[in-house]
Amino acid sequence: MKKLKLGMPKGSLQESTIELFRKAGIRVNASDRSYFPSSDDDELEIMLVRSQEMASYVESGVFDAGLTGKDWIMESGAKVKEVCELLYAKSGFRPVRWVLCVPEGSSIKSVKDLQGKRIATEVVNIVKKYLAKNKVKAKVEFSWGATEAKAGRFVDAIVELTETGSSLRANHLRIIDELLTSSTRFICNQKAWADPWKREKIENMAILLQGALAAEGLVGIKMNLKEAHLAAVTSILPALRKPTISHLTEEGWVALEVIMPEKEIKKNIPALKRAGAEGIIEYPLNKIIY
Repeated sequence: MKKLKLGMPKGSLQESTIELFRKAGIRVNASDRSYFPSSDDDELEIMLVRSQEMASYVESGVFDAGLTGKDWIMESGAKVKEVCELLYAKSGFRPVRWVLCVPEGSSIKSVKDLQGKRIATEVVNIVKKYLAKNKVKAKVEFSWGATEAKAGRFVDAIVELTETGSSLRANHLRIIDELLTSSTRFICNQKAWADPWKREKIENMAILLQGALAAEGLVGIKMNLKEAHLAAVTSILPALRKPTISHLTEEGWVALEVIMPEKEIKKNIPALKRAGAEGIIEYPLNKIIY
């Protein structure tokens, strides 16, 4: 049987990635001690590795495809095919940011003030390119962790990853610039992309994963109503496009189906009931394929 070698991120993105695959229709089972998850897709051979290493392994052919951040593709300089963007992160569905930070009481106000200073970060290559672009010479050193604690003690500034900024605020750090925003990318090896079977497998997975993300936060609802109430009911609905309306066997009645944000359901269902809708059914969505 043909197999697609897939790298999945180990660490902060692991659980959200497994959940995304579940919604896409691929069940992945990972134990705490194993780096080789099983799945209900016999054509997948999965291994967990750190996001920082993923692009290099995909480029070299260790994996046919994998998921990692745009930031780590840039940092590694790996030449890979970016199949699609998957907008999810550890704690939400938004891009993450790499930001230049200094202690709140620091006299450093901009990147120009870093001339001759020391900076700690995990993304050394990205920071060096950023400094060169701004014509600033500073010492950039790799940080193995606890980077926020080093600002003002061991180094003058740090470049750190943030989603919400809460960790930076907790450590009394001030953002003075944003180097880049990053999101998860589904990537593949160039040779795998040239292989017809692997390419189709990768493209199919991309469609399902994007569909799962597109359905996030949305639900579907169905209802029956008299045609006389149609205008009143449709005026309430914030449809994805236009609602689907079907005539029922009972004359003068229609069935209506629509997709809407889940957060609006608690407000809209009572309003729909008052407007004449009956038999209202709410159901979850796993995927929306555009």
